[in-house]
Amino acid sequence: MTSFPDYLDLDYTDGQSQTAADYPSLADKVEKAAEVTLTALQQYRKPAVMWTGGKDSTVVLYVVREVAREHGFDVPPVVFLDHFEHFDEVEAFVHHWTDEWDLDLIWAKNQDFEDLDIAPGDSVAVADLNETNRRELARLGYEGDEFVLDADSFEGNHLLKTVVLNQVIDDHGFDGIFSGVRWDEQESRATETFFSPRHDSEKYPPHDRVHSILQFDEGDIWDTFWQFIVPDTVEDYPVGHVPESADDLPEGVTAQDLPVSPKYFEGFRSLGTESGSGKSDDRPAWLQDLDNTTEREGRAQDKENLMSQLRDLGYM
Repeated sequence: MTSFPDYLDLDYTDGQSQTAADYPSLADKVEKAAEVTLTALQQYRKPAVMWTGGKDSTVVLYVVREVAREHGFDVPPVVFLDHFEHFDEVEAFVHHWTDEWDLDLIWAKNQDFEDLDIAPGDSVAVADLNETNRRELARLGYEGDEFVLDADSFEGNHLLKTVVLNQVIDDHGFDGIFSGVRWDEQESRATETFFSPRHDSEKYPPHDRVHSILQFDEGDIWDTFWQFIVPDTVEDYPVGHVPESADDLPEGVTAQDLPVSPKYFEGFRSLGTESGSGKSDDRPAWLQDLDNTTEREGRAQDKENLMSQLRDLGYM
């Protein structure tokens, strides 16, 4: 990637100093997402889509698939980062819709921990880790002799997600990574642009992040599901029908037929680690008070407080 980004012609300031208010309607937001996506598919030679199975990345993936279909592009590979602490339902959801949508899925993980048979919560001697993991811990200033595997910790997040993502980018030569971050999520993301350069080769393999849904808030994300994604996926699903429960669906349709993780029906609004995620309401995510309550509960919120440091290392 020595030439990167010489072959691109992008406006890296697009979105600078903007907020969601600059895109007042859902139509405005979706139109911008499609515009950014089309530019990315036209410009990048080897793009990929980060997909967690969660609501934001599923909206990104939906727009990518629709724009690719309309303009004759192949759907880029989809990358799932396995941090060993996913809900079983999330993994099943990803596998199911990978098959339904005929996706090229890259299931990526830090193989060192699997080879050492280390499970979440287990402790491992730092000296037993491979050279890459030892180097990355030293880079973080970690001085302990033991390391506890925890995807919600600063060090764990880096080794299980960022290091793995960087390795995938390097192995596959990806130059543009679609990511489902939003301006309203966290302070460190509020200044992001639609095309965000990651060109410092001392930190990560040079590439760009493509942020096609910056302009959405949490409510917009769910509106997109009920106005577009679900009706386009489920035959005869009424456009705009917002289910009040898993039982409030059209005749013959079950929650499993919807490209919506079952954890959202249970009341989770953010799907992080199984041990670190929590919920403050038993109603489906889209029926909760999205404006006046936090999107993340439990230890996942603690990670958000470290976000600026994590992002500087290459996290989303």
